[in-house]
Amino acid sequence: MTNRFRRELPTVARYLDERIVRWRTGTTEGQLLVLSALIGLSGVIALFSLLSYNAFPAASFIIPILLGSLALRYRPLLALVLFTVLCLAITVTKETVSAGMTPGRVSTLVVMTIVVAIVLYDSSRRRSGLPGPLGEAMLVDLRDRLQAQGVVPQLPAGWTSQSAMLSAGGVKFAGDFLVANLADDESTLEMVLVDVCGKGVSAGTQSLHFAGALGGLIGALPPQGLFAAGNDFLLRQDWDEGFATAVHVLINLKTGDYSIINAGHPPALRWNAIAKQWDIDGARGTALGITKHAEFHQTTGKLAPGDALMFYTDGVVETRVKDFTVGIEWLRGVAAKIVSAGFDQAPRRILAQVESGDDDRAVLIVHRVAMPTTSAAGTAASSPRPRRARR
Repeated sequence: MTNRFRRELPTVARYLDERIVRWRTGTTEGQLLVLSALIGLSGVIALFSLLSYNAFPAASFIIPILLGSLALRYRPLLALVLFTVLCLAITVTKETVSAGMTPGRVSTLVVMTIVVAIVLYDSSRRRSGLPGPLGEAMLVDLRDRLQAQGVVPQLPAGWTSQSAMLSAGGVKFAGDFLVANLADDESTLEMVLVDVCGKGVSAGTQSLHFAGALGGLIGALPPQGLFAAGNDFLLRQDWDEGFATAVHVLINLKTGDYSIINAGHPPALRWNAIAKQWDIDGARGTALGITKHAEFHQTTGKLAPGDALMFYTDGVVETRVKDFTVGIEWLRGVAAKIVSAGFDQAPRRILAQVESGDDDRAVLIVHRVAMPTTSAAGTAASSPRPRRARR
């Protein structure tokens, strides 16, 4: 490999990377580049088909059309289809003149016509105006950006926070979401766990919408004001099932004091490290988006070292065969056994024991770590021995 070739490799890679980025953003330049490449592919297939129709039959032209359906918008795709059909007509006409039209050839052309019609119809019906992979990439990027708001930052020493979520049916867009905010001085942690009513795609898109609204307000409004603003936001939406349950927690990371506000959500649980049990918190309130004058009641408490708070959605405790109250008692027992052996990965281990159902499931645990205690003898034993002064 010559030195000149080695120098040109980064330039070529950078050029290709720029073109791929422009295609992924859906720009006209990127679309024209892909269209040119696929038209060239159709021309190559036509050339080889003219030379040897048996090796490159009419069905070969479906390849650029299918690739175009994945990479092009409707108008560039239509131009590609017209060019490809022209190439196909030329090759088939030549082969028909020399060998005649066979039943197999007729059926191939009929099938290709149907495929082309389906591809064009599907492309014309895309509401985003983007080809499938680009539209999906845009939606996934939006989801990732909004879900980044729910990633709890690294907490100061003495505190841990873990969460786990499972969507119903393995769908990547769930109705449950979390937004979190850690103060700049790391003195307070604020989190909201939300369960948007509904199932399937509608719940997923509504949760993305609502997560963006709450993510922009958390930390800027007091807890009561945040829920009031969220309630007004949902009331303004024209959704078939326009309400959500939510629970808000504000923790002073220096003292362990906390407050909880509940809006129609399953009650929070507090781990009592001394009694080794989960106690049910008493905060209650009206679900968001139900009435204009919603009431939210607040409870307060203090986490001692070793204590923890757990929040979860109704998919964890409710099933078709299990009552809500029974589910909470089941969760208290299962979670007590799990955290007694340690809090590491506790939310995931809890969800692993939840019966799979048709509802999203989420668990969030904030734990104030118990500082290790050492006896006076142990402290003395671990400290270095003083050296004797030399005479």
